[in-house]
Amino acid sequence: MTATTVLTARALLLDMDGTLVNSDAAVERVWRRWAERHGLDGAEIMKVVHGRQGYATMAVLLPERPMEQNLADNVRMLAEETADVDGVVPIPGAPEFLASLVDGGVPHALVTSADVALSTARMGAAGLALPEVRVTAESVGASKPDPEGFLKGAAELGIAPEGCVVFEDSGAGIEAGRAAGMRVVGVGERARSHGPDVVVPDLTAVRVEVADDGTIRLHVNG
Repeated sequence: MTATTVLTARALLLDMDGTLVNSDAAVERVWRRWAERHGLDGAEIMKVVHGRQGYATMAVLLPERPMEQNLADNVRMLAEETADVDGVVPIPGAPEFLASLVDGGVPHALVTSADVALSTARMGAAGLALPEVRVTAESVGASKPDPEGFLKGAAELGIAPEGCVVFEDSGAGIEAGRAAGMRVVGVGERARSHGPDVVVPDLTAVRVEVADDGTIRLHVNG
């Protein structure tokens, strides 16, 4: 049996990888190649790559390396990731979920650690339309788990942080949402151990209802 939780909100902020798009195979291919080049254990690095911008992951894995090298390496990594969309598919329920937001006039934004090119490539490969409001890597000065991206998304929608609900899969993303003062719906098993308000297996477990006053009611079967 699953329990239904109802969350109210004024806007939704959506991560991409692991939340709307399953890109795990592509992420693993690219990062395992990077690990091999640097003599690191591929299995170990996969524990920390999700949710962060590439340069921030590199800073965790290679703490002694100058940030300038991480930033330059990140540019190359983004190009590799953008070119590799084999196996990128939508998270179950994502097409219907996004359509319900558009049809219902629900204020929402994509808040991703990917840049414009990568987010466009992966959403396109998954057959998902990009939300009109997007906060990408180019939009922020700090990577998740810093809350900057989510706070910027809320500001662009004109909604106070406490009125937003975040959808996230990674520890870094969930931490960022909490630091922004927002409630968090965790998507998938990866989210479960990071303390979101509720966890769903995928987006088929979420139903969106909009009241006449614009209040969003999220019916979440976690």
